Amino acid sequence: MRLALVAAGIGCLALLSLAVIRASDGTAGDREGAMANPDKPSDTELKQRLTPEQYQVTQHEATEPPFHNAFWDNKKAGIYVDVVSGEPLFSSLDKFDSGTGWPSFTRPIDKENLVEHDDHRLFMHRTEVLCNQCGAHLGHVFPDGPNPTGLRYCINSASLDLEKKPKK
Repeated sequence: MRLALVAAGIGCLALLSLAVIRASDGTAGDREGAMANPDKPSDTELKQRLTPEQYQVTQHEATEPPFHNAFWDNKKAGIYVDVVSGEPLFSSLDKFDSGTGWPSFTRPIDKENLVEHDDHRLFMHRTEVLCNQCGAHLGHVFPDGPNPTGLRYCINSASLDLEKKPKK
């Protein structure tokens, strides 16, 4: 009985590991028009410019490990921009500690800068968040955040850069 439980646990861990860092299959999914920007860098340029983790997260919907990423506990003021396009996405003023190990925000700077679509992977329904300008995978949004929006934009650090706010 114990051996069966251990085997089942190992199987679950293997599935979770595959979900957390998915290997690229080399195909581009349909991103509901978000990839229509002809100014988006080529795949070759992205592979040269981004780290392997940034490339896998933004181009192949991988997820970085929780608590082991650049911005999960960052408290610096600034604007979080898309690592591919530079599009301003989130403000540090809307960042909060969700306890998940990923940077979380209550709202985007401008909802028009994001594309959301249904994600039914991992045997559950989620809402994936993409950069509207370049179609980069950012993370997911959940309806369990704090006021004022009740939303939690759970975003991969690998999809973001932090630009410090200009002084007034």
